[in-house]
Amino acid sequence: MEENKKTCLYDKHVALGALISPFGGFDMPIQYSTIIDEHQAVRNDCGVFDVSHMGEVTVKGKDAEAYVNHIFTNDVRGLENGKILYGMMCYENGGTVDDLLVYKMADNDFFIVINAANIDKDWAWMQEHAKGYDIDMQNRSDFYGQIAVQGPNSEKVVEEVLGLECNELTFYTVKTIGDVIVSRTGYTGEDGFEIYGSHEYIRECWDKLMASGRCKPCGLGCRDTLRFEVGLPLYGDELSADISPVMAGLGIFCKLDKPDFIGREALVDQKENGVAKRLVGIELEGKAIPRHGYAVIKDGETVGEVTTGYHTISTDKSVCMALVNVPFNKLGTQLEVQIRKKTFPGVVVKKKFYEKHYKK
Repeated sequence: MEENKKTCLYDKHVALGALISPFGGFDMPIQYSTIIDEHQAVRNDCGVFDVSHMGEVTVKGKDAEAYVNHIFTNDVRGLENGKILYGMMCYENGGTVDDLLVYKMADNDFFIVINAANIDKDWAWMQEHAKGYDIDMQNRSDFYGQIAVQGPNSEKVVEEVLGLECNELTFYTVKTIGDVIVSRTGYTGEDGFEIYGSHEYIRECWDKLMASGRCKPCGLGCRDTLRFEVGLPLYGDELSADISPVMAGLGIFCKLDKPDFIGREALVDQKENGVAKRLVGIELEGKAIPRHGYAVIKDGETVGEVTTGYHTISTDKSVCMALVNVPFNKLGTQLEVQIRKKTFPGVVVKKKFYEKHYKK
């Protein structure tokens, strides 16, 4: 059995007594203290995550813009330098290869961030569809380390502890400071920054943050509860080869009026003619916790399944996202969720269970 990879900060997590568990082919910290404490630190103050397991691909050259637009559902034409777009890579049938961020660093110079579990698959896919384009494309996933500093006090911490000027960055923008890349996106619903650099530099940043006492180390456990509360998808749960962006309610990130891109024809058909299933939010009565894969029931029949579920930390409600058959996706629809041997009543609500707090 192949051994899991380790990030450049792995020994730091062990030294802090983190609970380590496999995720996306890496041994990653799940929590240091408790998921609730770490979640609240990000919502109310500042937390730092090791996200060095994420993948990075650079695309440069004469045809870089045309190539990225061909594999990406969003539209990078006319995107200003220093801006970032979210979107998907899709199969021809509309299923999702991955969801990703595209950073426009300069003219015909793109920095693409992909999910850890999909690095090898995505890289093979991107290479396969690069034929005929005059580009220099490199998989830089092994070079970059990355930390995410998140929370309402993250700007002050990044500037005062790490010495990185970032106050001029607005939501979904990026800048370079020497060899370091700093962006302001976040996957938590709070203001926050992503810092990419060499392994040595990221280790230095981590040590400064820990020594400062102003930033709580946070694991992937609360990263999931944070992103879930604000309705952000996780590949493998809310998106997959079988779940298209349209099914997931992410059609806004698919610019169907741009020149042909991989999967466009299928997505146009889904948008015009509808899909059999849609992703919804469900709020349950009581405190029972729905989990991934649990059945969603209507009148005794299974009409869907849970993709992610929690008793939310910020709002104290039992909620889940679920993929359900149309027409049971309408707001206000009464459904039930099978949790072990019992069913619990619920109602279809918006997927955003907590309001985001980004700097626009």
